[in-house]
Amino acid sequence: MIRILFSAPDQRWADYRDTLPAALSRAGVIADIGRDFDPETVDFIVFAPNPGLTDFTPFTRCKAVLSLWAGVESIVTNATLTQPLTRMVDTGLTSGMVEWVTGHVLRHHLGIDAHIRGQDGVWRDHTVPPLARDRRVTVLGLGELGRACALMLCQLGFDVTGWSRNPRDIPGLRCLSGAAGLAQALDGADILVTLLPLTAQTTNLLGAAEFARMARGGVVINPGRGALIDDVALIAALDLGHLSQATLDVFRVEPLPPDHAFWQHPKVTVTPHIASATRADTAATQIAENIRRFEAGEPLLHLVNRQLGY
Repeated sequence: MIRILFSAPDQRWADYRDTLPAALSRAGVIADIGRDFDPETVDFIVFAPNPGLTDFTPFTRCKAVLSLWAGVESIVTNATLTQPLTRMVDTGLTSGMVEWVTGHVLRHHLGIDAHIRGQDGVWRDHTVPPLARDRRVTVLGLGELGRACALMLCQLGFDVTGWSRNPRDIPGLRCLSGAAGLAQALDGADILVTLLPLTAQTTNLLGAAEFARMARGGVVINPGRGALIDDVALIAALDLGHLSQATLDVFRVEPLPPDHAFWQHPKVTVTPHIASATRADTAATQIAENIRRFEAGEPLLHLVNRQLGY
């Protein structure tokens, strides 16, 4: 019988205790799933970062490690992890991100904050927002999540540009790539959405020079990774007035420390890493499918490229 170790924080086990066995059964996989097995008896590891498992060396029989997270930067450089590693891509994760990004792009596009916070009895009928077609939105990162968000914003009529490290061809979307493409994508952007993976190449990708390329009054929305952005440079751009607002869902340190400048800054909205979450029902289906595929001799889905880091 296949033995699956579920190695993740306790609250995750509560979500998957019933949903994962059910998904495996639907996939025709007979397995023993648990939280504590002898390492040499484990066939697969379902993993989310936790202090209980940092050394994969004892898992000599393990065929693959299946991450519950879309981002794998916390594990991909682990030298003890030699087994194939997959990342989480599932419909619930994608839908949640599209909804969060679309909601906040529309919020900033329509200037909703000014009306919510400005109930002062003054009738300001001159603050009519432009149409979506006149608002330039740039999405950095055209993986599963970035592509879905960019295409949804295109459907709403926004002038959308997508950027990725390597060239992409996505029908209906203007796609740029490379260093020159990044500068072009940032030039005059009214709203910037960051959905890049965190790698050595993307850490601090966005600093003072990059923010200066955006349109005056531009907005930064970051549901990707906190370290994509130079925090000090972002605050400076907001204080100088070149950027008007930032909505941030991810941070270098999480939970965000209570004394961090983002909490008190009048132009920053903090959300507590809720832009999208792995939903157990849909994620369990993907995990079960990957285990079925491996056992059937088929390629794993969403296999991580160790050199690229995602």
